[in-house]
Order: sequence, then structure tokens, then C-alpha cells
Amino acid sequence: MQKTMIFVAWFLLNVAVVYADTNAAGPDTDAKAVASATLKNAEGEQVGQVILDETPNGVLVRARFTDLPSGTHGFHIHQTGKCEPPFESAGGHYNPTGVSHGFNSKDGAHSGDMPNLVVPDSGKIEIDYFLEGVRVNDGSKGILDQDGSAVIVHANADDYHSDPAGAAGARIACGVVEKRSGPVSAN
Repeated sequence: MQKTMIFVAWFLLNVAVVYADTNAAGPDTDAKAVASATLKNAEGEQVGQVILDETPNGVLVRARFTDLPSGTHGFHIHQTGKCEPPFESAGGHYNPTGVSHGFNSKDGAHSGDMPNLVVPDSGKIEIDYFLEGVRVNDGSKGILDQDGSAVIVHANADDYHSDPAGAAGARIACGVVEKRSGPVSAN
């Protein structure tokens, strides 16, 4: 009986050590994140953070916003890694396959099209979205190609069909996507 109790205690201790070790980074970090973008408004104030984690089938986008205007806003990855207000420097939507814009288009959507953000009065929202078939590092078709990319929040909702940008209006926040090699804060 004593040997059984010692074994159980040893087992539980090892499980606790393994659990603590695999969660050492804490719930707000991700050691596998390969890219991130810090989004700022036109006044240069930080309004959110986006983490892009490459998987075998695409990119998991985790976005945490802390200070966006309430309402519905278009949310996209854009083709150029520049964020000079009014953020037109980020170019059009990330679209390496040359298809039409929008989830409701028979010839779409762009690889960088994501669902609208519906922001409450608090200005805070967290979303996770999966971009199937998208790569972070894949030569000229990856998000981190020669001229990079940016994440944009628009003033209005994306209508999911108008080409080329869903009639989402002005660009109100922008963040250049940058490669990361270690843990990235999701806050």
C-alpha cells in the first residue's frame, strides 16, 4: 500500500511539473506565433494587437482590440507592409490568387478577407479567425513577402461582395505584420 501511495504521489508530481512547464508562458502568450501586428489609429495611439500563427492548413488570426469605435467595421489583411495615415500606403487586400472580393462573391474571397468586427460600446473585442490556405512565409504568396503586409480596420462594415474592398470606407487603424521568433503577448 505504501509503494502504491508513493507511486501515485510521484505520478501526480510529474504531471504537475509537465503541466506547469507547458504552460509557463501563461495564457496570454503564444510561443508558436510567427508574426504579429500592433494596430494604431491615425493619431498613433495603440488600439489592438493581432497574432498570426501559421498552421499546416493556413493561418490562425487572433485579434485583441482595446480602443476601437463602437459599430461594425471591415477587417482585412492588406498587401503592403506600410501604415502611414490615412493608411492608403497599405495597398489593397492581400489577394495573391487574383480573385474577386467578398465571401458572397462567386469568384471570391480575397485571401485577406476576414469577417466584420462588431465592436461594443466599450471599444474592446477579441476574435479568432482561420485563414485557410494562407501562409505567413511562402515566397511571393506569403503574407511576409518582399513588401510585407498590414492588418487594417475600416470605418464601416464590409458588405462581403463589392469589389475591390467591400465598400468598407476609410481605414481607421493599421498595423504592419512583423515576423516574431518568440512568445508574443496577446494583450
